[in-house]
Amino acid sequence: MSDAGRSALVASGLGRRFGRLWALRDCSFELPEGSIAALVGPNGAGKTTLLTLTIGLAEPTAGRVELFGRRMSGRDGAALAEIGFVAQDHPLYRGFTVAELLRMGRALNRRWDEALARQRLERLEIPLRRRAGTLSGGQQAQVCLALALAKRPRLLVLDEPLASLDPLARREFLDAVSQSVRSEHLTVVFSSHVVTELEQVCDHLMVLSRGRLRVAGPIGQLLRAAPSGWGVERLVLDELRPGSEVPG
Repeated sequence: MSDAGRSALVASGLGRRFGRLWALRDCSFELPEGSIAALVGPNGAGKTTLLTLTIGLAEPTAGRVELFGRRMSGRDGAALAEIGFVAQDHPLYRGFTVAELLRMGRALNRRWDEALARQRLERLEIPLRRRAGTLSGGQQAQVCLALALAKRPRLLVLDEPLASLDPLARREFLDAVSQSVRSEHLTVVFSSHVVTELEQVCDHLMVLSRGRLRVAGPIGQLLRAAPSGWGVERLVLDELRPGSEVPG
């Protein structure tokens, strides 16, 4: 699935401190282009901090992030143009119609693909005249995904997009992400608590706990090194078990 030899995302000694508290520290990993990475960990582990640094919503206290060979900064418009982002609470202007949200996306993004967004929403039977606040949680998530994909990013970052969705909506959302990766050759970082469902679509795994990266790498490689019969969920639980040492 990934493009061997090319890195989409590289973190080197990455850290973010709030006062005396390190929300993320000594985080280093490399994500190949074209891969789908699951970012998992308990609440307060540092997942959202890592994602905000990745997409330029915050600047690191230590270390750096490189996106397709370019140092990431929220002040770099060209770097920001490479990223599509879907936040956990599916933030949409509730009083806007879906068509108005598309118009806003067209005005704000230099590589906007109106046809792609409209085709996705039509296929999902989401009316353009409906106001965002009247849509179901699953429909709102799909609108957010359509807006992110129509930006034509190279990296798609998803922060707990499944959290408020029912099982059917989660399955539809994951199917949409998988289809987009295949057709658009995207790289994806997918933060979620739903480990069993992520296993179906992700080929890389990153586990965070207490602000430290415990493990990162291709899922197949990690499972080959684990005890026989282990799956991704068992691997994650083992990394997060009480008393488990944090690397570094």
